[in-house]
Amino acid sequence: MRPTKSDLPFKTSEQTIVILKSLPALQCENCAQYLIEDAVLSRVDKILTTVDGAAELEIIRYAA
Repeated sequence: MRPTKSDLPFKTSEQTIVILKSLPALQCENCAQYLIEDAVLSRVDKILTTVDGAAELEIIRYAA
């Protein structure tokens, strides 16, 4: 697993998708599998609670 940054989508409701840009993750060097560390995922949860549910698509730059 190597540290990397990636843009990842999260579906927050039936109509809303949030893309987090530059999200830190660990990615396998042999396959496309990735892992998000607990501290990062905790921050993601906080970010996703602030999303406006009226928007169909929202793009947010991740900042630690």
